[in-house]
Amino acid sequence: MSREPRGPNEKLGTVLALAGISNAGLARRVNDLGAQRGLTLRYDKTSVARWVSKGMVPQGAAPHLIAAAIGSKLGRPVPLHEIGLADADPAPEVGLAFPRDIGQAVRSAAELYRLDLAGRRGGVGIWQSLAGSFAVSAYATPASRWLISPADTSVARGPEDAEDAAGGAGGSGPDGLPQRVGHSDVTKLREAAEDARRWDSKYGGGDWRSSMVPECLRVDAAPLLLGSYSDEVGRSLFGATAELTRLAGWMAFDTGQQEAAQRYYIQALRLARAAADVPLGGYVLASMSLQATYRGFADEGVDLAQAALERNRGLATARTMSFFRLVEARAQAKSGDGPACGAALKSAEGWLERSRSGDADPSWLDFYSHERFAADAAECYRDLRLPRQVRRFTEQALARPTEEFVRSHGLRLVVSAVAELESGNLDAACAAGARAVEVANRISSARTTEYVRDLMHRLEAYRDEPRVAELRERARPLLVAPA
Repeated sequence: MSREPRGPNEKLGTVLALAGISNAGLARRVNDLGAQRGLTLRYDKTSVARWVSKGMVPQGAAPHLIAAAIGSKLGRPVPLHEIGLADADPAPEVGLAFPRDIGQAVRSAAELYRLDLAGRRGGVGIWQSLAGSFAVSAYATPASRWLISPADTSVARGPEDAEDAAGGAGGSGPDGLPQRVGHSDVTKLREAAEDARRWDSKYGGGDWRSSMVPECLRVDAAPLLLGSYSDEVGRSLFGATAELTRLAGWMAFDTGQQEAAQRYYIQALRLARAAADVPLGGYVLASMSLQATYRGFADEGVDLAQAALERNRGLATARTMSFFRLVEARAQAKSGDGPACGAALKSAEGWLERSRSGDADPSWLDFYSHERFAADAAECYRDLRLPRQVRRFTEQALARPTEEFVRSHGLRLVVSAVAELESGNLDAACAAGARAVEVANRISSARTTEYVRDLMHRLEAYRDEPRVAELRERARPLLVAPA
């Protein structure tokens, strides 16, 4: 349903003309975005005509989906006031700010954590309302501010700061006084991050155990951020919370919630700056780069990866620098720049060879190995359409399968299947595809499902082959379920 007419919505009509979207086209985009979030919408060109000519305001998530649909076409965020829908229920812009002031940064992160992520109190969750609103331009200010000054001068907070920020809640202990944060509190957050990383790798970002990370941020991390602490404890607290926040972003990314991932990443980068942890900030930028590349913004992906590299020269370990260069290679390959990709891969391999077991590598990098390097190199050559290289690196990546990184193993199998198919080996492609489908059916990962769907699309030319038909039947649950 729509609210009462208010007169023509000239703003919406103007922006639609600017974006080159017809009434039918907007209706289709809004319906599709709604379907991605489990909403059944049946808008048509007549619905859009009423929004424009009569000023009707659709209810629920629709205004935000309209803004997201137009923003996707324009390549930038579109606020509701720009399309004359500012009096609709407001979609919070929380999580997109990168405040210079540390107090504002604390409040910005805490506000994000407290969002109703999945509609727990009934109705449509905030990420459903913001469906499809990822905008790579939102990363420009956070990245530039982090590069200019990757550390705050002091992050200590006294009792009066906790009282002001909490407003009588959130930063208070059981006795009603501002909570005093200690190293033991931080240790609990780090342990939670380590446990969540293991579950995520094994079961995917959509597994119920992984989904506890946002709850941990809301229930545990937010009150600590709003408490009082010394500069030393504060730095450690911000670092642990940044790790958890980046992980929440990664899990959202893996489950297809790109708009949620973007907000978590921005706050994770701000917290890493407060922690004065430059390598961790680089890791967040690398995560942003992978997301931008995955979403089709390869040039921005290169910029974000290079930002991580430049600020970490002389600070990060060899293994960390290798990973940053590998992420750059992924973006260069996606952009189609073979020589730049090759140079980045060579540099990544060189850094990895220089790393030693006794190096002070951060715990969040424990997933990165020679096998992981080979797996990403294979994906680079897949994007560059060099199947022989894909096969060579995929064989290295699959040399030592492990139960610890189930999702990665599944992704590698799909890449292997694509390489075999492009080399004309249909039997080998179907064999690898069957193993990949078996993995994908065991975990909750939208990325893995999308990889499998891409493989099945490539196999369409052979759909009458019995081997392909059998594989399609095995993959049917993945092909019909929402990604």
